[in-house]
Amino acid sequence: MAHLLVVESWVGSMSRLLPRAIREGGHEFTFLTRDLHHYLRSAPEGTAHPLLAARNVLTAETNDIASLLPVVERLHEALGFDGVVTSCDYYLPTVARIAARLGLPGPTPEAVKNACRKDTTRRVLGETGVPGPRFAVCADRAEAEEAARELGFPLVVKPVDLCAGMFVRRVDDERELTEACRAIADFPLNARGQLRAPVLLLEELLDGPEVSVETVSFAGTTHVVGVTDKSLGGAPAFIETGHMFPADLAPADAEAAQDTAVQAIKALGLDSVVAHTEIRLTAAGPRVVEVNPRPAGNRITELIRHVTGLDLAAACVDVALDRTPDLRPRATGLRSAAVGFLVPDTEGTLESIEGADQVRSTDGVLEVQLAEPGRVVKAAGSNNEYLGHVMAGDAEGLGARARVESLLSGLRPRVTTR
Repeated sequence: MAHLLVVESWVGSMSRLLPRAIREGGHEFTFLTRDLHHYLRSAPEGTAHPLLAARNVLTAETNDIASLLPVVERLHEALGFDGVVTSCDYYLPTVARIAARLGLPGPTPEAVKNACRKDTTRRVLGETGVPGPRFAVCADRAEAEEAARELGFPLVVKPVDLCAGMFVRRVDDERELTEACRAIADFPLNARGQLRAPVLLLEELLDGPEVSVETVSFAGTTHVVGVTDKSLGGAPAFIETGHMFPADLAPADAEAAQDTAVQAIKALGLDSVVAHTEIRLTAAGPRVVEVNPRPAGNRITELIRHVTGLDLAAACVDVALDRTPDLRPRATGLRSAAVGFLVPDTEGTLESIEGADQVRSTDGVLEVQLAEPGRVVKAAGSNNEYLGHVMAGDAEGLGARARVESLLSGLRPRVTTR
């Protein structure tokens, strides 16, 4: 039995999938957090969060790496860790630093830091010839305005260190650029209280569909699990409205996306990692959007499990323990699986979601999770405001997306405006 250190977590699906994978692998874990109440609040009333079923639940200032490393060293001497993991993007660099300090398996801190910072990713990939958009890294709004004149509108403006599409916006003129830059500047701390880098990333707007390539890198080799497609909405934001695995692509497009993702992972020097690389299939060929050195979120890991039998959360645990992951696909009875998200377009209080009972009772539905009445609703500006999701599969072919879209069309949120 191995003993893992889990440092912080998202409170969504991966916060349940990762503990499950640890337990199903016959292992145990210690959970380390700076704010236990963050997880207590996220559990449904009357239930305990799976992370709090750890062998040990400990608190430390996980946002201060200088003070954290000596604490973790003392814990390691007393408890003996075999690996260290997190499911939260904001703590991936911290986990890499801990693994290096304790001599545990994992990607190098430099590789993780470069992948987690969107501006550094752009520089590294550009220097190694991996295709991406034209871009500019700007210290402030004045630099952004100057860079925009050189790059030309339309552009995409991004913070370099946030997740879930937060504050990522298409801008078509200087007024919209100013508003996007001001919104980013007015958000100095991320959701975990960490001070953000006040840097702006401008990129040319890429055409074509967006996909993601799911990979597992171990012992110097990157194994491609498959390609997931993505639906986007909420313009000028880029909100993920759904996914299907496998993507409905021509074989040549799927191969080109996979090859580009593998190049990006190699260029960044990532190994001992499950990765989720987002790519635009433009008219000029694949272009890397970003490389995430962790399993895919937004239920993509579960789509893959339903279709292939592969558990990427379990693979994440295996590589963290320096164990060869089992990546052999198994027949599941499904040829495709898709998820669609209920995205609010108004503000107010959720009274009900009409049609929920009919959707839940439909044959072949894999998951239905919907917000409870009384929730405060905000018009979606990122992937953080969903009112729920529906997941379904197709045993015959690539029809899962159409099934999910049909099911979603039967859900009607009733929101009382303030």
